[in-house]
Amino acid sequence: MSNRIKMALKVFHTLKYLKFQQIYYRVFYRLTKPKVSKVTSSSRKKWIWGGLELNPQSIFSESTVEFLNQPGDISTPLDWNCPSKTKLWLYNLHYFDDLSAHDSHERYDLHRVVIERWIDENPPCLGNGWEPYPISLRLVNWVKWCSKQKSIPPKYSRSMLEQAEALSKQIEYHILGNHLFANAKALTFVGAYLDGVQAERYLRLGVDILEKEISEQFLEDGAHFELSPMYHEILLWDLLELIDLANTSDSDLLRNYLDRWKTVAEKALSWLQSMVHPDGEVSFFNDAAIGIAKKPQDIFSYAQKLGLLFEIDCKKLITNFASGYSRVALDDYTLIFDHANVGPDYLPGHAHADTLSFELSIGTQRVFVNSGTSLYGVSEERLRQRETSAHNTIVVEGISSSQVWSGFRVAKRAYSKLKMAKFDDGCALLVASHDGYLKQHPKVTHTRKVECLSNRVEIKDELSHAKAACFHLHIHPELDVVQNSDYECEILKHGTRLCVLASKSILQLKDSTWHPEFGKSVANKKVEISFDNGSLQTEIRMIKGLV
Repeated sequence: MSNRIKMALKVFHTLKYLKFQQIYYRVFYRLTKPKVSKVTSSSRKKWIWGGLELNPQSIFSESTVEFLNQPGDISTPLDWNCPSKTKLWLYNLHYFDDLSAHDSHERYDLHRVVIERWIDENPPCLGNGWEPYPISLRLVNWVKWCSKQKSIPPKYSRSMLEQAEALSKQIEYHILGNHLFANAKALTFVGAYLDGVQAERYLRLGVDILEKEISEQFLEDGAHFELSPMYHEILLWDLLELIDLANTSDSDLLRNYLDRWKTVAEKALSWLQSMVHPDGEVSFFNDAAIGIAKKPQDIFSYAQKLGLLFEIDCKKLITNFASGYSRVALDDYTLIFDHANVGPDYLPGHAHADTLSFELSIGTQRVFVNSGTSLYGVSEERLRQRETSAHNTIVVEGISSSQVWSGFRVAKRAYSKLKMAKFDDGCALLVASHDGYLKQHPKVTHTRKVECLSNRVEIKDELSHAKAACFHLHIHPELDVVQNSDYECEILKHGTRLCVLASKSILQLKDSTWHPEFGKSVANKKVEISFDNGSLQTEIRMIKGLV
């Protein structure tokens, strides 16, 4: 089969899942460009934002900034759209997250200068800053910041109305998901802050979208439907801020939704607890990294400040059936198992081919880790981080379990089925399978059985018939690894040993990288266990104490 035909099939298997509105609006927005009518400044409502300010500082002077662990310079108007910077870095530049950062009040004069520079140097509908997602995040930050000032120049409110109008003409119906939620949140914030007919229209539009999207995007077990713990944190924080806005702004319209928003948020908080490692940070399934979303503990603290009640589930086995993740928490270790689908069929952009992967911590030390995410965009490294081999699961004949491609695309994708989840006599047993390889050339089903006992984890991988396969097992970079034989390696820290034993299959240590934050790649080791008889038994044994 020629490469052209392969690509055509890949595109077909990607597009066939899309909703009609995604295709329609993608074409519509390509053919039409938003235009902003002349607006007048608007008075503002008299409320003051009192939410938490937790973002790290990112603006250090009128020309010095840092995003995604990468410094930058904005000395000239051209720097707002610098071609040498990645799209994601430029987006972050236009978010103005520093307005909601630690000690932001101490940088009032600096913020005022940079805001006015942005208004003067970014004319309506030109450049990255006028794309709908950066508009959305910037508007929320500007509203919060402006509400705390004794007065604001008319040009600020005029600019916010212009941005809201531009946003209303390019709402991301072609993307949906977290982008659409962010659009709606921004319109709601502007509408609740400014007076006038135009602001009221934005408020109602934002709330109408939120009413539909909250039901669509939060699953019955509380998970955000894109199935990324990081994006779950982002959307949950958005929901908490909307609850805070309803209380703070005293809007009759927003108060009508408070009870429902609180109910959804409480479920989402419980789900988040089940996906956090003992070190206090989230697990790395699908697009996930530390430092983008708020820390879990900050989210829980904010929820408590808002008076939300959420259950702390102390069961040894927690299974989130709607989203497809299970957590085993025994005395010495915690394991999180992914038996989820890649996400909503029409929106798998943040999916990795990580089906039936797992992560494991001993005490507060992460031991087995998925790759994490250090970058977006279209590159070989972006693709590598999304492929199955970057996760703790089985690759068959060198092929990923789902056809991830480009930066945010998935063609043929794996569907999972949880066959068993039980806890009995101190042992947790999880069994799940997926059909991702059945749809591709290997034509096999992968079934994984994970048995968690007090001092060891036994993993049995079964393919429906024999194929060349490899179990990839990624080790946290803080740990030392020593290979003792063809079938055994030891993971060491502070004199404590943890053994990985492969039954009758050759085990190899290889160099790899782990990506805990955007812009960061850390050298680590991974274990590769090859087998070709359709079955692999792997044992992870805790030899002595805790790591």
